[in-house]
Amino acid sequence: MRISGVVGFMVASLCLAGCSSTAGVDALQPSNETTSSVVRPRAPVAAAPVETADLAPMRSDMATDNTAADNAVADNAPPFSMVEEEEAIVADTPSADGNTRPQLEPVALMSPPKRLTRAAPAMLASPVTRYGFRDAKPINFGKASPRYLAVHGVDVSRWQGNVNWSKLRAQGANFAYIKATDGGDHLDPMFMKNWRNADAAGLKRGAYHFFYWCRTAGEQADWFIRNVPKMDGALPPVIDVEWNGESSCKRRPSRATVLEKMQVFMDKLERHYGQRPIIYTSPDFYRDNLKGAFPDYPFWLRAVARHPSKVYPGRKWLFWQYSGSGLSHGVTGRIDLNVFHGDERAWRAWAGGQTTVADAN
Repeated sequence: MRISGVVGFMVASLCLAGCSSTAGVDALQPSNETTSSVVRPRAPVAAAPVETADLAPMRSDMATDNTAADNAVADNAPPFSMVEEEEAIVADTPSADGNTRPQLEPVALMSPPKRLTRAAPAMLASPVTRYGFRDAKPINFGKASPRYLAVHGVDVSRWQGNVNWSKLRAQGANFAYIKATDGGDHLDPMFMKNWRNADAAGLKRGAYHFFYWCRTAGEQADWFIRNVPKMDGALPPVIDVEWNGESSCKRRPSRATVLEKMQVFMDKLERHYGQRPIIYTSPDFYRDNLKGAFPDYPFWLRAVARHPSKVYPGRKWLFWQYSGSGLSHGVTGRIDLNVFHGDERAWRAWAGGQTTVADAN
């Protein structure tokens, strides 16, 4: 039974809620969150010791934000609002010895080193698995081809279904970023299974959060922390920031608001995990908000048609997402392919948490 007065009240409440169906406070008033929870020097700080925590309880009956955020980093469909860069085919340029060579740039600012409380994972002592993926839509990056870089990896979410991690590892995946959360109440239903199985197969693993612009940054950070274990050897957490035209949240905050909310979220994660978060973004969002911002943070850049140096001039990077159409024996369908900006030695030093690497060359 429904009472008309109650219905009217509910309609009025929904109108006031703005673009968020679950937390409209952030959309109705300026943010009053503080960004001073972490002292940020000019250079990355050393990480606090990381202790192994109990796994956060997983619940299958969680409510979800009304977003289509699952087309984020690992969902292999172009972001709906993305103004992607034009394809640029560059011919390979032979060197004096007749072989082509990539033009490497100094590696992006690394996240703070981790002081592990137990021995580094065994995979760091084994050879890096070389690139063996195929691509449904291959791009010729010429002398800047990601194939010249040593350490490749993937990012996944529920849309990859049941992943055969051993096959992914054998085909060239040395690391995996796994979709964990978006907004303040959505947990990827495959997160914990992927989290455990990637580790069991010997991949370095990390988790990412798709940021929802109609939810407070503090709530989102708390939700991520609640669901992503704090583990020795895990890669730094990632904040995925982009415009998503399919989301119920249609807000596009000002640049100042975007940067403030990101800082609140990243500060809270850095304080909890003892690692500086990595920023993942796409070309249109970067142009609107991030050009020149966060110089002391590592970036993970999407550039599927041209080299990041062409799409994000002047921005150093740590990871490059160079394809959303990768093919592997370990998954059905397509998968995002990524590469670390450095050689095998740089990867071992960074992923092992032994030191800060300033240069990939």
